[in-house]
Amino acid sequence: MAEAVPGPSTSGSVVLDLGPGTGALVLHTPPELDGAEIEISRLGGEPEPRTHSQVRQRRLPGRVQYAAVYPGIPAGDYAIWRDASNQPAATVTVASGQVTTTHWPA
Repeated sequence: MAEAVPGPSTSGSVVLDLGPGTGALVLHTPPELDGAEIEISRLGGEPEPRTHSQVRQRRLPGRVQYAAVYPGIPAGDYAIWRDASNQPAATVTVASGQVTTTHWPA
């Protein structure tokens, strides 16, 4: 069965689960990555499983942005993966109880 592709998000249409030990990540990307699945994983001693989110168009008052949103993830340090390689494109620290934002590396 094919997975349905959601349309653009509008203001207030994304629910984030925040609390003690849990944060969220918003990864802003260039428009060329619209529809791409970007994986992240926690950094640490043992290899951690990757999770992914799809880059979607986010319609805001007066502008359009593209971003992947990772709601309700454990706080900590994460690798942002460019592809299936073992070289992260960037790293980011997700804060407990907060929304962390970062940008796709150039």
